[in-house]
Amino acid sequence: MASAGELKIFSGSAHPELARSICEHLGIGLGNAIVGRFPDGEIEVKVDEDVRGRDVFLVQPTCPPVNENLMELLILADCLRRASADRITAVIPYFGYARKDRKDEGRVPITAKLVANLITQSGVERVLAVDLHAAQIQGFFDIPVDHLYAKPVLVAPLRKLGLRDVVVVSPDVGGIKVARAYCKELGADLAIVDKRRLNPEEAEVEAVIGEVGGKNAILVDDMISTGGTIAEAVRILKNFGAASVFVAATHPVFCGKARTRLDAAPIERIFVTDTIPLRPERSAPARTQVVSIAPLLARAIRSIHRAESVSRLFEEVNVS
Repeated sequence: MASAGELKIFSGSAHPELARSICEHLGIGLGNAIVGRFPDGEIEVKVDEDVRGRDVFLVQPTCPPVNENLMELLILADCLRRASADRITAVIPYFGYARKDRKDEGRVPITAKLVANLITQSGVERVLAVDLHAAQIQGFFDIPVDHLYAKPVLVAPLRKLGLRDVVVVSPDVGGIKVARAYCKELGADLAIVDKRRLNPEEAEVEAVIGEVGGKNAILVDDMISTGGTIAEAVRILKNFGAASVFVAATHPVFCGKARTRLDAAPIERIFVTDTIPLRPERSAPARTQVVSIAPLLARAIRSIHRAESVSRLFEEVNVS
């Protein structure tokens, strides 16, 4: 059964290019909203068209600058709620603060839960996210969450490489589940990089669980932040005899020394999606290829609007 309200899509300033691309796939125009700053730096928002009774989707990844983009999302949602939108769905391709999802030591916050509470209280009634760093974050929300995986989007260009003797590699134990999903799609074996310090007095142990010698390794992860983990994993794989190393990651955070580290690493190509915009202050390494997540998000938005199943989108999508 279709939603009663007309479909409308709005965007904050975090990634309007992605929002416009989603609209192109849906065959609709991007909603007219003003998002700016007052002279003192406070966020100014005005929705410049009627949204009463509409089914509104608000596209806003909470990527760096995280606090600015998060506040825009909250203020836009409040504005749309007060303008009598029928339903507000926050489309958050990249969810900031996702790495603070638990108390791993004393006297630290669970910031991901706090952010979930803020979003819910702002008037958002549903969340659409992509590759959350920790799947349990879905449970932090007291509203429905549709959690999409970028695997179908990234598998397509990996297949086009036509590689043989492929092994999919997780850069650490925590990424095994994601790596196994890629193994299934690519018909490849699994390997895991094991790098750890035994104790403060003893040096790090470097090992690879699985066979990588002479193989084309595809290193997969949910995000690349400073690039340290990926660069080290690539070095270890080459030391263990990998013929070539490719990288596939959903979120191109690329902060700190990421570009320097990854440009210096023996990587053939880095595949990322456009959940986060690549801009001068967060420039991508030289061998980066961006694959758009817009077709997947557009299909998810259409399914949610029509009250249809979203789980079918876990299958491969056309990203051409």
